[in-house]
Amino acid sequence: MTPPNPLLEDVDLVRYEAVDANHIVPAVLRVLADARETIDRLQHDDAEPTWSGFLEPFEAATERVGHVWSAVSHLGAVVDSPELRRAYNECLPRVTEFWTGLSQNAALFAKYRAIERSSAFATLTNARRRVVANALRDFRLGGAELSPEDKLRYAAIEEELAALSQSFSEHVLDATNDFVLDVSDVKDLDGLPDDALTAARARAREAGVDGYRVTLHMPSYLAVIQFATNRSLREKVYAAYVRRASEFGRPELDNGPLIVRILELRAEAAALLDYENYASLSMVPKMAETPDDVLRFLDDLRQRAQPFGLRDMAELQDFARRHLGLDVLEAWDIAFASERLRESRYAFSQQEVKSYFPESKVLEGLFRVVGRLFSVEARQRVGAAAPSLWHRDVKFFDLVDGSGAVVAQFYLDLYARTAKRSGAWMASARNRGVRPDGRRQTPIAYLTCNFAEPQRDASGAVVHEAMFTHAEVNTLFHEFGHGLHHMLTRVDESAVSGIRGVEWDAVELPSQFLENFCWEWEVVEHMTSHRETGAPIPRALFDRMLAAKNFQAGMQTLRQLEFAIFDMRLHTRVGQHDIGSVMALLDEVRDHVAVYAVPDYNRQPNQFSHIFSGGYAAGYYSYKWAEVLSADAYAQFEEDGVLNAGTGARFLAEILGVGGSRPAIESFVSFRGREPDLEALLRHNGMVETA
Repeated sequence: MTPPNPLLEDVDLVRYEAVDANHIVPAVLRVLADARETIDRLQHDDAEPTWSGFLEPFEAATERVGHVWSAVSHLGAVVDSPELRRAYNECLPRVTEFWTGLSQNAALFAKYRAIERSSAFATLTNARRRVVANALRDFRLGGAELSPEDKLRYAAIEEELAALSQSFSEHVLDATNDFVLDVSDVKDLDGLPDDALTAARARAREAGVDGYRVTLHMPSYLAVIQFATNRSLREKVYAAYVRRASEFGRPELDNGPLIVRILELRAEAAALLDYENYASLSMVPKMAETPDDVLRFLDDLRQRAQPFGLRDMAELQDFARRHLGLDVLEAWDIAFASERLRESRYAFSQQEVKSYFPESKVLEGLFRVVGRLFSVEARQRVGAAAPSLWHRDVKFFDLVDGSGAVVAQFYLDLYARTAKRSGAWMASARNRGVRPDGRRQTPIAYLTCNFAEPQRDASGAVVHEAMFTHAEVNTLFHEFGHGLHHMLTRVDESAVSGIRGVEWDAVELPSQFLENFCWEWEVVEHMTSHRETGAPIPRALFDRMLAAKNFQAGMQTLRQLEFAIFDMRLHTRVGQHDIGSVMALLDEVRDHVAVYAVPDYNRQPNQFSHIFSGGYAAGYYSYKWAEVLSADAYAQFEEDGVLNAGTGARFLAEILGVGGSRPAIESFVSFRGREPDLEALLRHNGMVETA
């Protein structure tokens, strides 16, 4: 008897330990076939389409495809292997074809239009009307109104783009893994914190080599670039990092040709849909109306930030010349010199702060904030109660309300490892909705980071729990903000619950909002415990951290603006692309925005996964756009009391709870009582001149 496929089991939680690559293709083919059978029946049904007769079974069929593909995609991102990658790539064109086919299906498009034009449409809830409106928009953006010939071409473009984006991501991961630097003499690693040295020694031991191993995974890379006094080591590691997935490495991992082809295909897709460029197409489901609106917003912010960025850089150059003997600051010196300047000016080091943030206390503090504001409690499942997981380090939690009812669940995967994509993200494992049998389906989130793992002994047992930098604490809060948006939705229509249906340039509001609590004493004092003494962080040290909060905020803002302006201008261009012109555009943007130069061999676009494989194409500006909203929303908490439960309840009701069921600007105005104001962002970033 064939054992059951864990990806197809009718259970709430996938048995991840039981999933292997051989399950993927059969599972995907099965859910695609089942969905097509349902859709074929629905599109040929002559009855007048209604919400219950057409939309509910249609959503249920496509939801199952999304659920299985989400599990497969997540495994590919966190436990990549050659076998899993082959299975994923075998399924990718089939899944892409399915979704593209739906968006171009004239019969389905007609049924949605019939619902919109029916007398019953006015009786639908706002959320359901929003579902229909979004679907009609997506049919048009998916090519439903194209000629048969153009539909075929558009579908081919979508399939090729999906494959190219996946290859781009794989190349970055493989190029990151390709680099290792084994160091035999610990003196060459002078300046590295003790925990970074311990981790480097453990990596070497696992690889069967003597000494210490440096890699390009973020915990190792940052330790070198921030703390290593060995300048040639910093340069070597920096050069390897910024050359990843380029012509400087293995030819088969060069993302240059992929970038060119992706840009060509995006421009062609936009032209088929009668848009001037891809950026204009990208704006349709966003808050911002045109690329010019975005570029004006970014340039306004640049003008405000540039004086602060130039001042930051001048101060850093002066400090490096006076105290570090560096007459010329190179790109690989910036992080190192900045850390020394921070220590000198504010009398603390990042490592001193890190010794106060053990994982357990950070999670306790995070959950305390969430509990106070939103009246929910995170309860970890351990031992026999824990579900099947994909890695030993993953944790699983129920999110319960005041009555003890489970309202959501989430997986927490915090540590970097070789088979895991870099970065930090939240993704949906399951959306809130109502099942065909009438039962409510609670949402489930994946929360993923890439922090340094705990110290372990030779057997793999944890000796000391993971310690986080304050920047990593901010990252965790950021991703959990996304998670709350997904998990605390009160909308039962899956297509607009949580973050679904939210304009892309507003989706960062809850994540950036939650970061602010990492800078509040009444939060931080409850999530710190010194690694050796157990004492909470001293108020005097916290005050120095707070004084340093906006250290080099001007430089950091300009760095983000550089990426955002480059992305938007890149996707407004029409005509022939080549990698040389892409790099020339980036150089032009840097000349206008950046306050320090990078070497000619820097190939940042080749690793720019956000816009070439992560959904942020012509949308990287979203981080700054949404930061205006988040800073202004947080200002309400500053006015009312940062842990004010009443204000938290309003934020839940007006922002988190409504998800994509109404335009984001309406949600913001309902919470704040007015349109957003840029001044809160400038004030939070210390970019307001004081008398």
